[in-house]
Amino acid sequence: MFEAMLEGWSRQQRSRLLAEKTVRDRLRLVRRFAEYTNAYPWQWTPEDVEAYFAAQFTKDPPAAHSTVRGQQNDLELFCAFVTDSRFGWSAACAEEFGQFPVQVCHDWNTADHVAEFEGRPGRRALTYDELQQLFDAADDRVEQKGKLGRKGSLAAWRDSVMLKFVYAYGLRRREASMLDLPDLRHNLRASDYGRFGALQVRWGKASRGSPPKRRTVLTVHELDWVVPLLEEWVEQARPRFSPGKHPALWITERRSRLGVRRLDEVFNTIRKLAELPDELELHSLRHIVSA
Repeated sequence: MFEAMLEGWSRQQRSRLLAEKTVRDRLRLVRRFAEYTNAYPWQWTPEDVEAYFAAQFTKDPPAAHSTVRGQQNDLELFCAFVTDSRFGWSAACAEEFGQFPVQVCHDWNTADHVAEFEGRPGRRALTYDELQQLFDAADDRVEQKGKLGRKGSLAAWRDSVMLKFVYAYGLRRREASMLDLPDLRHNLRASDYGRFGALQVRWGKASRGSPPKRRTVLTVHELDWVVPLLEEWVEQARPRFSPGKHPALWITERRSRLGVRRLDEVFNTIRKLAELPDELELHSLRHIVSA
């Protein structure tokens, strides 16, 4: 019965065009909750919710407030599904087990969304001085690997340009990872920049139930120093990876797309070389503050 509930909920979510990752994450949460309570949905109580989520804050590190609130919302949605008379789960459970599922997530045992920002307070933007330190460390890494003749000098070149590119166009990790060469566009009002006058972002952050948002980011005069770097990357460095027909703008040594996790690894490696604080992350390049 439990597996049939999960399968039915899965189909219902997919029919709403929710992202596959969203569906998978929700199913995993419900399974974890059932494992924690050692009970099935027709046996769950509000006390189970309180015990489960209270335990999330005893972990090291504790779960983020936004994570807990999101999981509570997902569990509430599952309970709403199995208690909806249109799907027949309550009647089937009552007939089979003499019990039926109820809504266990309520206003009085779940978190309210009262703050506009729910991220970890330790995360912050870079200052301009820190940004310069980061870029200097990236350039030094290229020079050092080149002088020593070490394998990886070409990848270090790519990493240096990629970080500056992410900053110049204000990109998220997935947006940068999923870019292809044809996404580099001309801008008639900035013909001096050639094919680097604009950037077509096709994998922007999506609203729930919607495909990724698209947007065009123009190359601005204040950051046009990125144009010669991109020209050098596209025309000189990238071909040395022998990408063949692979369209990705950022290519790996194995001729595959530079993934989101690899982008994080690149940033963390260079951040450490620059001796910058641990709380800084790649997303911080979207948020720069004055020194």
